[in-house]
Amino acid sequence: MRGLYSSKTDLRRKVFTEVARFAYEGGSKQDFEEIPFKILPGEVGSYRDNIFLERAILGERLRTAMGMPVRTAGESGPISTGIDDAEVPEHYYTPPLINVIKFACHACPEKQVIVTNGCQGCLEHPCMEMCPKKAISIVKGKSYIDQSKCIKCGRCVTACPYSAIIKQERPCTKACGAGAIKSDEKGRAEIDYDKCVSCGQCLVSCPFAAIVDKSQIYQTITALKSDTPVYAAVAPAFAGQFSAKRTGSKVRAVFKRLGFEDAVEVAIGADLCTIAEARDFVEEVPSKLKFMATSCCPAWAVLAKKTVPQFADNISMALTPMVLTARLIKKEHPGAKVAFIGPCAAKKLEAMRRTIRSDVDFVLTFEEVQGIMDAKGVSFDDIPESEYLPFNEASGDGCGFAVSGGVAQAVKDVIAQTHPEMEVKVARAEGLADCKKMLLMAKAGKYDGYLLEGMGCPGGCVGGAGAIVAPEKTAKTVAIGVKEKSNMTPFDSKYASLLTDVEERETTFNSDFSTGAAEWERKVFND
Repeated sequence: MRGLYSSKTDLRRKVFTEVARFAYEGGSKQDFEEIPFKILPGEVGSYRDNIFLERAILGERLRTAMGMPVRTAGESGPISTGIDDAEVPEHYYTPPLINVIKFACHACPEKQVIVTNGCQGCLEHPCMEMCPKKAISIVKGKSYIDQSKCIKCGRCVTACPYSAIIKQERPCTKACGAGAIKSDEKGRAEIDYDKCVSCGQCLVSCPFAAIVDKSQIYQTITALKSDTPVYAAVAPAFAGQFSAKRTGSKVRAVFKRLGFEDAVEVAIGADLCTIAEARDFVEEVPSKLKFMATSCCPAWAVLAKKTVPQFADNISMALTPMVLTARLIKKEHPGAKVAFIGPCAAKKLEAMRRTIRSDVDFVLTFEEVQGIMDAKGVSFDDIPESEYLPFNEASGDGCGFAVSGGVAQAVKDVIAQTHPEMEVKVARAEGLADCKKMLLMAKAGKYDGYLLEGMGCPGGCVGGAGAIVAPEKTAKTVAIGVKEKSNMTPFDSKYASLLTDVEERETTFNSDFSTGAAEWERKVFND
């Protein structure tokens, strides 16, 4: 749960911090082997009453934080196995991005309706009367559910006047709007990668911290220590993430202290994306396309291609703010590397695409960056006023991309400016389950002529799996920034004239991209 500093949050933060410290200090394999003992010292377990199991799980978390694959309990070898490959600065994310540490999984029931101790054994017993399958009977004065008959319809849950019957569902399954979580033969969570869009909501929701995503913390810091300048491209959802105070004027100073050459606001890329999507909508809807869907959320875009593949061309071809910003940086600073910093796990998925690898070199979440800050001893609250640097080149519309409804509103505003006679009808959804419903309605013709905005995470980007602060709180902070820049439009951006240049620039990719990964990419993106 974002905004709650729990034992799960603490473990994640310590893993990121120790990997960052390992990268900055240039530790050996033996140093890496010692990290589980550093984080979990002593002989008694803190969370599972088994210190050996806790350290084994922590070891797999460390491996994924290095970008290495998760292993099963049946695989032998030190946790540093394969670390030589991960230490290469050009090491990219390799599939799968989201992983289940099987021996950390609690094997929660997928879905069940159960009677709690709150049952009063009432005379009316409406639960029994409402059950369509006669699965409920009264045993020893209490309601009893025959699970072999129960169809989990929930009528008994609604009927009970004491709220004594509950529908219990595996948290990761409930959070996965793509329906990608199932059970293996031992009842443990398993990800169907044909359906997974790497939104990361499952790892946020798992209370046992059994689901993890890979990280590029080590590779990013290795690049920071090199002679090649690395620029941080910071997503609009950064507002209030690292400090209770608004942090805009401190962002560049903090990233410079971490070793970055500078930090750039991704909202400037959002401005360019707005112009491009508005242009596409005006030119193609409804003359060429029945509707157009926004492109900035990779989880939404992939879900759309999987759910309604026949309408793949209806997804805007506009480059995402991340890519547009990265291209602007590399146009101005040839030879530099770019690290996207944001709340989104799915951006890691987007950056794995071969056509984008030359634009975005690293993707880190806010949570991972907080670990780097802790390792380096850097805090937003410690930045003196003398180090404040401007960080507000984008419009309010560009900053608004961080919240649900912001993208569609930005496109509407631009079209109203260029084609005031044109009405833009909008439908939007947040969370993959609702996004899927919207797509099916579009397939049925309910949204002909519409602009569809999909956000894979509840609340929009502010609800991403790598966010630190509760989405509702971040949304309020973002709203303040949007209001402050309400007099500026995407067309006022000094980069607007470069849109065609950055759209048309050829991209290259590493020739060593494996055949297996290429097949995976085609399957995921329907390329």
